[in-house]
Amino acid sequence: MRRYLFVLFSVFTFHICIAQQKPQYTQYVFNNLLINPAVTGIENYVDVKTGYRSQWTGLEGAPVTSYLTASVPFGSDFVGGDAAALSGGNDANPYSRLFSQTYEASTPHHGLGFMVISDQAGPISTTNVDLTYAYHLGISSDFNLSLGVEAGANHISLNTSMLTLENPLDPAIANGNNSQWKPDLGIGIWGYSGNYYFGVSALQLLTQNQYFSTNNSTTQAKTVPQLFITGGVKIFLNDDVTLLPSALVKFISPLPVTYDINAKIAFKDRFWVGAAYRNGDAIAGMVGLNISSLINIGYSYDYTTSALRTVSNGTHEIVINLMLNNRDHQVAPPHGF
Repeated sequence: MRRYLFVLFSVFTFHICIAQQKPQYTQYVFNNLLINPAVTGIENYVDVKTGYRSQWTGLEGAPVTSYLTASVPFGSDFVGGDAAALSGGNDANPYSRLFSQTYEASTPHHGLGFMVISDQAGPISTTNVDLTYAYHLGISSDFNLSLGVEAGANHISLNTSMLTLENPLDPAIANGNNSQWKPDLGIGIWGYSGNYYFGVSALQLLTQNQYFSTNNSTTQAKTVPQLFITGGVKIFLNDDVTLLPSALVKFISPLPVTYDINAKIAFKDRFWVGAAYRNGDAIAGMVGLNISSLINIGYSYDYTTSALRTVSNGTHEIVINLMLNNRDHQVAPPHGF
C-alpha cells in the first residue's frame, strides 16, 4: 500500500505540477557545479566529484540521486601558477585568515567540465548529461568574476511495470512515449574572493512539454526555468577554527520559494562539521574529512521535518572529491566553503 500511494503521488505530481524539478542536495556547497556552471575551472587542478543521495529512506520508491562531475582549468599562467604562493604565502590552509589576507585574484583562464546526474523517483527516471564552460576574469587584485554555460540533454522515462492502475488503459500513459530525450541549457555567474563568494544561475532554460501519452486531452506537464541564488563567507574564530555559513535560495514557479541555510566549522584544513536547514523539509548534520591532497569526503544526514517524517527514516548523502594533478598539494580546495 505504501508503494502504491507513493507511486500515485509521483504520477499526480508529474502530470499536474512540474516535471523535472532538479534534485536537491544537502552538500551543495561541496559541489557548486551542480547548481552553477560558472564554477567550472575555478581550481587549478582537475576536480572530480561523485555523490550519492538516498532520500526519505524507508519509503519505497523515494528519490535516489547519483552524479559524477569533472572540471578542468585551461590557461598556462593559472594551471602552472603556485596557488600557495598567490594565496596565503607558506600557509596553504584556505580556511586560514592569512590565506584571505594575502589572496590574489587568479589570472584569466577558461574551464571545461561535464556532469552526469541520475535521479530515480518511483517509476520515473531522469538522467542529465551536460557539458559546462566558464571564463574567469580578475576584476580587481583580489576578486574574480566568472561567466558559465551548460548545455546537453535530459532523458526521462517511465517504468510502467511499477504502476498499479485501476484502468490499464489509463489515457495518461496509454500509447505514449515512455522514453524521451530533451535538450538542456543553463547559464550562471560566480563572484569570488579569498573569504566570500556569491552566485546566480538559471537552469533548465528550454521549456519542454513532458507527457507520456499521445492523447492530447490528458494534462501535460512541462519543465520550467529554475533560478538559484547562493552565497557564503568565512568568519575566522581563531587561527585554527573558521566558521563557514552559506545559503541557497531556489525560485521554481509555481512552487513556493525554498531556501537552504548551512553552517560549517572547519578545523584547519583537515576536517569540518556542520548543520543545515531546508525550510519545510529537513534539518541536517554534516561532517567532512580532508584525507590528503588527492581525496576528500563529506557525509550528511537529513532528518525529515515535513509530513513524510512518519514514513521516512531520513536522508543520507555522501560526496567524494578527487583532486587530480594537484601540483600545489592543497589538502582542502582553495575555493571551498
